Amino acid sequence: MNFRPYILASRPKTLPAALAPVFIGTALAYADGKGHWLSALFAALGALLIQIGTNYANDYYDHVKGSDDHKTRLGPLRATAAGLVKPAAMRNAFVTAFGLAVLVGFYLLMRGGWPVILIGLFSIAAGILYTGGPYPLGYNGLGDIFVFIFFGLVAVAGTFYVQTLEMNVLVLVAGVAPGLMSTAILAVNNLRDEQNDRLSGKRTLPVVFGESFGRLEYVLCLLIACLVPLFLVSLTGEHYFSLAASAVFFLALPSIRIIYREKPSRRYNEVLAKTGQLLFLFSILFSIGWLL
Repeated sequence: MNFRPYILASRPKTLPAALAPVFIGTALAYADGKGHWLSALFAALGALLIQIGTNYANDYYDHVKGSDDHKTRLGPLRATAAGLVKPAAMRNAFVTAFGLAVLVGFYLLMRGGWPVILIGLFSIAAGILYTGGPYPLGYNGLGDIFVFIFFGLVAVAGTFYVQTLEMNVLVLVAGVAPGLMSTAILAVNNLRDEQNDRLSGKRTLPVVFGESFGRLEYVLCLLIACLVPLFLVSLTGEHYFSLAASAVFFLALPSIRIIYREKPSRRYNEVLAKTGQLLFLFSILFSIGWLL
């Protein structure tokens, strides 16, 4: 069996979006003296599997709905649309990924109880409904909200909860940062694909409100995310080293320059990858700084 198409379809450059909130939630838990490494490990594995399952589902449903044309697409090659993986095989792949996530979730369920069931079920359902179902979120301008909630608030709060079995406002505020940076990744993706999405009837925010809106969304998501550590420090009066994460915004300036100076092209793939790297770096700097 050739696994290369499945690795391609998992979209490795987007996977930091799954791990970043786990790092942040874990740092918050350990800073409170209630960290639990095994729960953190299972949370990270579950997040990766849900992200991969979501990417497989997107690959499958976009092909089924006819919104992926590998001849005109500016983004990375889609495995199903390009004929590298048969639709039935890709469907089985996302079902398998989500199934493995459920198995991983059994441990977290035993530790955290019914809230973990809700988090897991809603996360998997959102992953499928992003491009599947009668009213796909990503096709109707709701993908950005989905990404912000599940890759930010839910992921950080869920990671913190399974370790501490508690919840507080600071955790939700911290979740805003990875949520917005993940939304910035989606904004680049939607800007790049705006023309193709418009032709296929996919109503992303750049399609509905125009490219200028998409560019502004990208910048504001990054800027507000990088202000979150400052807000948290002002609330707590401590954890000053976490402010190092805010400096990530300056590293984003070359990407912002490309977004504003160049028309959507394959170069936006570089911006997407760079934004994923910035999210990962932000999460590391914030997590280490919060613990110091």
